[in-house]
Amino acid sequence: MIATRGSALRPLARALADERADPVLLFVEGLAGQGKSHLLQELAGLPETANTVRVWWRCGVDGGPSDGDGDRRMPALWLVDDVHRADEDELRRLRLVLEGLGPGSGAAVAYRPEELSVPGLPLGSPPMAYPPRMTVLRHRLESWDEERVRRAAVEALGEDCTAEAVRTLHEQTGGVPRVVVDLLAVLRERRPAFAGTGAEVEAAGTPTRLAELVLSRTHALSPADRPVVWAAAVLDEPAGRDELIAVSGLGAASGNSALLRALDSAALAELGEDRYGFAVPLAAPAVRASMPGPVRQDLHRRAAGALSRRQPVAWHAVAEHHRAAGDSRRWIKAVEKAAESAAASSRHQQAVTLLERTLAAPGLPPQVRARLAPLLARSAVTGLRSDQTVEVLAQIVQDTSLPPAVRGELRLDLGLLLCNQMGRYPEGRRALETAAAELVEVRPGLAARAMAALSSPYWPGDSIDVHREWLVKAMAAAEASGDGSMRTAVLANRAALATSCAEPDAWELVKGLPLEATDPACARQAARGLCNAADSAVWLGLHEQAEDLLAQGRDLSARSGAPYFEHNALGAQLLQEWWTGRWSGLAKRCEDFVAATADMPLIASDAYIVRGLLALAQGDWGEAACWLSQRGTFGTKDLPVPLTATAAGAVVRLALARQEVEAAAEQARAAWQVVAEKGVWSWAAELAPWAVEALARVGDNATAHTMVRSFSQGLGPGYAPAARAALIWSRAVLAETEAPDHDRRDGLLRAAELYRQAAAAYAELPRPYAQALASEGAARCVLAADTEAHDCPAAETGCTSSSTDPASDRASALSATTELDACAQRFTDLGAVWDAARARALLRTRQPAKKGRPPGRPSHADELSPREAEVAQLAVSGLTNREIAATLHLSPRTVEQHIARAMRKTGALSRRDLDHRLGGAPGSGARLFAPGGSRPVRAGEIC
Repeated sequence: MIATRGSALRPLARALADERADPVLLFVEGLAGQGKSHLLQELAGLPETANTVRVWWRCGVDGGPSDGDGDRRMPALWLVDDVHRADEDELRRLRLVLEGLGPGSGAAVAYRPEELSVPGLPLGSPPMAYPPRMTVLRHRLESWDEERVRRAAVEALGEDCTAEAVRTLHEQTGGVPRVVVDLLAVLRERRPAFAGTGAEVEAAGTPTRLAELVLSRTHALSPADRPVVWAAAVLDEPAGRDELIAVSGLGAASGNSALLRALDSAALAELGEDRYGFAVPLAAPAVRASMPGPVRQDLHRRAAGALSRRQPVAWHAVAEHHRAAGDSRRWIKAVEKAAESAAASSRHQQAVTLLERTLAAPGLPPQVRARLAPLLARSAVTGLRSDQTVEVLAQIVQDTSLPPAVRGELRLDLGLLLCNQMGRYPEGRRALETAAAELVEVRPGLAARAMAALSSPYWPGDSIDVHREWLVKAMAAAEASGDGSMRTAVLANRAALATSCAEPDAWELVKGLPLEATDPACARQAARGLCNAADSAVWLGLHEQAEDLLAQGRDLSARSGAPYFEHNALGAQLLQEWWTGRWSGLAKRCEDFVAATADMPLIASDAYIVRGLLALAQGDWGEAACWLSQRGTFGTKDLPVPLTATAAGAVVRLALARQEVEAAAEQARAAWQVVAEKGVWSWAAELAPWAVEALARVGDNATAHTMVRSFSQGLGPGYAPAARAALIWSRAVLAETEAPDHDRRDGLLRAAELYRQAAAAYAELPRPYAQALASEGAARCVLAADTEAHDCPAAETGCTSSSTDPASDRASALSATTELDACAQRFTDLGAVWDAARARALLRTRQPAKKGRPPGRPSHADELSPREAEVAQLAVSGLTNREIAATLHLSPRTVEQHIARAMRKTGALSRRDLDHRLGGAPGSGARLFAPGGSRPVRAGEIC
């Protein structure tokens, strides 16, 4: 009977707990390193064994107890390890012990099944005569799955270990626990420090224990039998019997005998039907390294021949074997076939890796480089970022011996890589301009592709008019070429420009993309067009349309083998979720995306921005600034213009919240200049309200008005609902901040109406966070106007505000208070802690005390008061005392006292400790934002 780990331990525990229970014998089998000895230690530590005699017996080492040692029928737990090492005499004595187990006793017998003298019989032959009342179980240890390997990696190396590294760890070690632990120890001591990549895992080599085990097993074979193990090491993958024997160079009969002996000695393992190799893949490099060079080369030559006979041929593997065999001519031929095969089946990253390595080889003839470089460039443009590809292409395009058409094509792909994957736009633009000039006469289709790329408005620098000029040239060149894929490429760029600018025919152009194209190149360009259109729809606020386009774009990108476009769509999806209020788990999704694209910071820029926006709303201002600056991986000035504007809007808002108004105004002016130079005004939507407020707060009302006017004129008649909502919001900010002292009440009420209009516009999209911010602005203005009405009676000299109806004013103020309460709840539901705290602080200034409440403050001797809980929540989110004071309109000293009391009541030793304790602290949680006292909030002061 095969037992699971839990079911195996329970019968032993029961037997040991009751001296009258029938004895239990547990066989524990597992490969070398799978944790047999560890399991025996577990058994020895069971609570039921505390008062039990434990007898350890390691076979082949201490010989075990002699025949006359003690009474074998006394209750005891026998822990027998390495039974596969026992000789006949030791097995005989062990069988006597096990046959004599009495009531209340048990035994665990561990062994390696692959090293038993008689397969399947751990106690030798003939089988043991088990007593009738003995329970006999067998527990087979399993290798770790990928999740268990991940946990071990995180424990040893920290959270920086990527999913790719974990996957490689699992594959290379076979999940064998001892090998996993040993390899992690090697990586932990690596210098330079382990960066968390799969390549580093592959380069770490074979751990010493595993190398010694596999080499000792190989050496135990006769010299005539070793070639079959060497063949398995060279093939480095499970192989069939005939293929293994062919590569070994042995004849059929002698090869078959050698394979049987290799299996019998556990040098090789049977891994499936007619599949043989190493039980742990990481053993192969150790065996390869132990072979003499000429022998290894001969084995690689035979391996190349054997793999060439497979169908389909794995040309990349054939190429590697020819290279290792020293056959350069066949190596290059196989590389070309491998690259063409990979590109044809959309495995672009595999082609890129192979070609990069090949082109980097010293002594490669120029004509070979001229043949391979275009293959690399074409695959790299639709794959993911590779610094090495850029370096290789940059060197090759300097070769004046290349034909102009080849050099122009390589320069085109280099420009696309620099712009799209690397974000080095100035260099990329120069390369594209040069390529367009080189190709326009000889390859007009490729020239059209370069011109179309130059028409993309996303990058900083050229104005929209310059991009339109390039688009006109691209359309003419594409038509002249007669190339369908190039016409699709130009159409994709034409649609991207039109949708970004909200032009009337934009979405008709998107409908014209050939989504059912059978030509892979054409399909990839259509996928690019869909993903770009989806991105535009997200920025414009057309979220329902964006959802459909994102799904279509990701699907077509995956089917046509265009991972770069697919990743772009995934980034746009994060922005979509941010704006539509799907914040649950969004921070984790952003962080996962950043980790998955660690070597491509540009492609992860959407994720960085969204993560920063979340941190800002949650009050974690330090993290917000870090994420918004791309954590130093990429300069924000080099980002696509819409992302630059969005990040700048958040940075301006953060500066305003910190009362750093001069810095906010300076940042607003610089960011606005970028948008104005580009001329795509829909991209100003996330910047405009904060930029206008920053300029108004420093008294530069003229520039603020110019911003609003330019924004309005730049939008024109196009359908850009998010930008139009932001325009109304910007006008509301102007009205609020410019309300004159002599007519302040009416000015605030006009601002409130504009805020309501903005909130309604955002609700239509929907963008719930922006809607709540605009609604908060409306409530704030109404409450401030109500304060003005009370502070400025109509009869007062110099007060020109229109006369008011007290009953109407009370109703308006009550309605505003209700709306503000709703805003606070919406912020809370979203997870916008900082915004919720700010709204609650304003709400407290207006909410009447509950009826029936006794005079004085409630007692909170042993629990956090609502105000303490609120301050503590902001403190653990990362805000300083001064920032909390600015948010809640308290003095820094008061904030300091609230935090001190919160730490005393929760027993926290530090702010970090307070974070851990808040969840279970009395008075926190649901009562976090309960009503309390606060000083009044001035209009225009809240960010």
